[in-house]
Amino acid sequence: MNRSLRTLFGLTATAAAIALAVPAMSSAANASPASPSDLSDTSHARDLAQARSFLFTYTFNGHLKVAGGNFTVDRRVFLTVKFNNGVTKFSRWAIARTHPVTPGGAIYVETTIAAPCNGSKNGYAQAYDEATRTWSPRLPVTICQRID
Repeated sequence: MNRSLRTLFGLTATAAAIALAVPAMSSAANASPASPSDLSDTSHARDLAQARSFLFTYTFNGHLKVAGGNFTVDRRVFLTVKFNNGVTKFSRWAIARTHPVTPGGAIYVETTIAAPCNGSKNGYAQAYDEATRTWSPRLPVTICQRID
């Protein structure tokens, strides 16, 4: 066997071994892109939107600030912060806007909840994208309770 064929055979065998060892890569590479008719299935569209939207928190001005991305640009997003028992501590509508750092439509909402504070994650933040009718995944948060 000449050198070119040996090299080609070696590369083909290596690629086949990788494809067999990592089937997810092989199937993903061969998968056809989603067509618009595939996305018309509401549950599928919801799953895609929920998988993409996200929230994060930080302290600003002595308050808990909740931000997130991958919402529908220029559309309303409902942010809620609840205790684990379901009681709402804070909620507000916001408009998702483009942001130089956060992908997709971004929201940045300063809550009335004091922060930072110590303690366990006794609540969660979640956002509802009105355009896609989907909720973001829940983000565990610590909700401070002032004792005055």
